[in-house]
Amino acid sequence: MTSRDSGRYRLSRYRPAGGRGPAGTVVALRALGLSDLLTVLPALRGLRRARPDARILLATPRWLEPVALLSGAVDGVVDTPKLGPVAVQRPALAVNLHGRGPASTQVLRATAPAELWAFDLAGGVSWDRDEHRAGNRQHAPREHHRDPREPQAGEEREVARWCRLLEAHGVACDPNDLSLPRPTIPPVVGGAIIVHPGGAHPVRRWPARLWAQVARALATSSHQVVVTGGPEETELARTVARDAGLPPAAVLAGSIDLPELCALVAAGSLLLAANTGIGHLATAYGTPSVLLFGPVSPARWGPPPDRGQHVALWSGERGAADRNGSAATGTEQGLASITPADVLRVVATLPGGHPPSPPPSP
Repeated sequence: MTSRDSGRYRLSRYRPAGGRGPAGTVVALRALGLSDLLTVLPALRGLRRARPDARILLATPRWLEPVALLSGAVDGVVDTPKLGPVAVQRPALAVNLHGRGPASTQVLRATAPAELWAFDLAGGVSWDRDEHRAGNRQHAPREHHRDPREPQAGEEREVARWCRLLEAHGVACDPNDLSLPRPTIPPVVGGAIIVHPGGAHPVRRWPARLWAQVARALATSSHQVVVTGGPEETELARTVARDAGLPPAAVLAGSIDLPELCALVAAGSLLLAANTGIGHLATAYGTPSVLLFGPVSPARWGPPPDRGQHVALWSGERGAADRNGSAATGTEQGLASITPADVLRVVATLPGGHPPSPPPSP
């Protein structure tokens, strides 16, 4: 299925009448997760505008195809799990939007492209930039500031990094072009508060008992609360819902697919989650959100700092868990220091805020 084959995926917005670039096949590699895909949309859309007659393919896992096509930036998806071979031969252009390399760059070299764009090629654009940015401190609770003015080496927003790669090759990108069209399917629930307690790695998961306290406080305030997650997070979602006093029907984890999740977030009144892909969906649909970060700083992966309806809570700490990534176990200390009261205070300040009942004392 391609975006040219189906009326539900809109591509014309990214096909200007003038400024036509070379045709042929372009393959872009981003074989990661949902958040990774959503953060390269501005780069992909810049590529679409620069090469309106090209057939642009995204090498990414098949399960992300609905969002890739919904974006209007690509014509199709080449199923590529992790850094497996890319099933494209001799494209006119291959673009490494996956990582620094060299492994990801070598995967694209194997397709024998006429042209290759990637970081750290000889004489090309560097992965590291000269300018370093401080943390996203305006999005952290005041009591969680540790050293907010200290620049962090290599700190660059993920969105900006990939725009920079494309711009080095003469492709104009708009880093704010993060929105998605709504799916044509109706949401399973409209106007709900969405609690998403899961995360890719244990270190990035806020404790279930704390999510339950937040969900209980919001549900007590007469708001419909649902709990989402992937199939592997169903038991976690059930635990949060049970401890929050929510009915079994509030658990949507494992029962909705990716297009249905998009529709749910687009129609939701509020999203509460840790640093994960669903937070980027809230940005894409303008749904107010409170996102809990740790150990990774929101300066790289958080919502745009100029959008007040999206708030990232972060302790300001980077510990060993930030360096070890998925090798670390247990909730990161800074993330664990965020309290339900912190979350609920921010919720009350958002557009159309939900004044909650106070959480129970620990």
